[in-house]
Amino acid sequence: MKQKKYIIQNNPFIVPTTDGKVIKEHFGMATDGNSQISIAYMKAPSGWSEPFQTPKFDEFTFILKGKKQFIIENETVILEAGQSIKIEKNTRVQYSNPFAEICEYIAICTPAFSIDLVNREVK
Repeated sequence: MKQKKYIIQNNPFIVPTTDGKVIKEHFGMATDGNSQISIAYMKAPSGWSEPFQTPKFDEFTFILKGKKQFIIENETVILEAGQSIKIEKNTRVQYSNPFAEICEYIAICTPAFSIDLVNREVK
């Protein structure tokens, strides 16, 4: 029998959070053990923010709805729906949604997101 050369992901891994953010990893370490790439759908509520971090992976973000703020090194960048960004590994960054509406976006990390590679700073 011929093996299929594709995978349809109908059951993403829902990452437990305590800050109201929704993270659904479709492919990556938690879902299929792939350490090369992770792809996740995110929903960041109004007022959400993470500590600064200096990840050891490139992160691509594509905004689907709303706006998201990035502080990259010392520069503030705001993206809106339809815009995307690539932040290179070993770059100090903080992600947040200080805006009134929910921000929905896709995040792609290469290599895959791992808590061991994110290097979050203690608040």
